[in-house]
Amino acid sequence: MAFRIDGVFLPNTPELPIYFAEVQFQPDKKIYSRLFAEIFNYLDKTELTNTWRGVVIFPNRSVDSGDTERYAELLNSQRVTRVYLNELSSIPTSSIGIETVKLIIEPESTATAKAIEIVNSARKEILNAAQQREIIQLIETILIYKLPRLSREEMGKMFGLSELKQTKFYQEVFAEGKEEGKEEGKLEGKLEGKLEGKLEGKLETIPQLWALGLSIEQIAQALGLDEQVVRQAVQPKS
Repeated sequence: MAFRIDGVFLPNTPELPIYFAEVQFQPDKKIYSRLFAEIFNYLDKTELTNTWRGVVIFPNRSVDSGDTERYAELLNSQRVTRVYLNELSSIPTSSIGIETVKLIIEPESTATAKAIEIVNSARKEILNAAQQREIIQLIETILIYKLPRLSREEMGKMFGLSELKQTKFYQEVFAEGKEEGKEEGKLEGKLEGKLEGKLEGKLETIPQLWALGLSIEQIAQALGLDEQVVRQAVQPKS
């Protein structure tokens, strides 16, 4: 019966609230009962006395199908904000952060071009090297989940080889290739090997994608696995 919060953002002053973030990309009738159980359990265990806010992120309103009757007062208050990614385009002025989050629901046909646009904006607007690298790594992660067959050329076009070498994905691929002694001199072979993956590696990835809120169907499609295999992998171990 473990509870796991997707994100907890802690303030550096007592006047600011603690933010709890939940990302939900599949319908779940118990989303709100689970969310508030997680939040109040956290508040009970922490010594912080700050007030709190909750943010729930959905791809669209149709996924927001949780039972709300018992939690109407909380959901209708300023305590909780529900965000629908497909509606963020109505915001007149946007930020790199919002554009990066919107990349999650960007159509596959335009996702690569949009990612390049965001990366170029990040290079121009974010002067802090560490923050810039974090944004690029987040974009890289989104694209790998969204477009598992992304080629080395496309990755290089977006990030550049020097920046690509700094990403977690590249470092994992390099380490894996070095340990296995395969194609140590070529990034292309390592990337393709990582993307195609072995069944064991794919099975290890399933819980991570499930934790991000992807459905069984989405995970199966992204990893090229049978839905029954994915379903078994996410079932709690007895």
